[in-house]
Amino acid sequence: MTGVRCMLMRGGTSKGAYFLAEDLPADPRTRDNLLMRIMGTPDPRQIDGLGGAQPVTSKVAIVSEADGQDHDVDYLFLQLGVEEPTVSDRQTCGNLLAGVGQFAVERGLVPAGPDRTTVRVRLVNTGTIAVSTFATPGGEVDYSGDTAISGVPGTAAPVELDFTETEGSVCGSLLPTGHVRDDIGGIAVTCVDNGMPVVVARAEDLGEEPGLADRIDALRIEAGKLMGLGDVRGSSVPKTTLVSAPRDGGAIATRTFIPVKQHPSIGVLGGVSVVTALLLEGAVGAELLRKPADGEPVQIEHPSGKLAVAIEFEGSRVRRSTVIRTARKLFDGTVFPRP
Repeated sequence: MTGVRCMLMRGGTSKGAYFLAEDLPADPRTRDNLLMRIMGTPDPRQIDGLGGAQPVTSKVAIVSEADGQDHDVDYLFLQLGVEEPTVSDRQTCGNLLAGVGQFAVERGLVPAGPDRTTVRVRLVNTGTIAVSTFATPGGEVDYSGDTAISGVPGTAAPVELDFTETEGSVCGSLLPTGHVRDDIGGIAVTCVDNGMPVVVARAEDLGEEPGLADRIDALRIEAGKLMGLGDVRGSSVPKTTLVSAPRDGGAIATRTFIPVKQHPSIGVLGGVSVVTALLLEGAVGAELLRKPADGEPVQIEHPSGKLAVAIEFEGSRVRRSTVIRTARKLFDGTVFPRP
């Protein structure tokens, strides 16, 4: 049986298989078929592959040397279905991004600095560039450190992720519908794209079980049309985030669904988009936001804890977004796909 060189990494609150593009088939259909066999898709347990039976652990990062001078590496993100035989490139992933720079250094695509290394990463899915900075004492990646992030046990070395020019990276504009607020089936929503298409709604307007998943699905399918994404049935975007008043000292409480299954925390770029929306005058849920002092990040409460997101505006445009994550190499070797 022929194996494929692979590194399994935790990036932020996600886990995924990282590959060099040269180690995978060039044809997308052949590549995607191989990746489903590697991850164990489709199977609700993903028992015969690397996947962890939930969307946040059924992810793939494909990294290659940059073909341009404004960045160091290209990063293509693929979201694999768990029970469904799907592979989607319609979104990127800010959590797996937290491990891309280190992977690039480990594979020799980028030289390590003596203390810290900065890698400019082009997010192939969206065409935007993110800057990842992490520790490389003595010219080697060091994953150990004392930074804790909610949703991950223990601590690790911090990874600073800076995002610029992410407005409309998927939909073409920050407010894809052209409005700060829309009405979908009697539910007030704000549709936003600052690196991730997200539908923001008040939790109280959607209610609870039974039937919550069906209501969320109906909402995001209609929102997808309004956002210019077409028919999003079977797609993981747009994501839906329900907001409510903070309960644990943060700025806002959230629950995010991919596409209808609750995220155990919140995605990096999803969090960036939600905070951006809530800072817009008239946005749905803005009245629930407990704004921090000037210069302080917005602490998003999510089911596993908190995520700090800093947004800098330049007039009405978003200038920069910053998030601190951690990452860790879990194994490096050869993975053997099922026949």
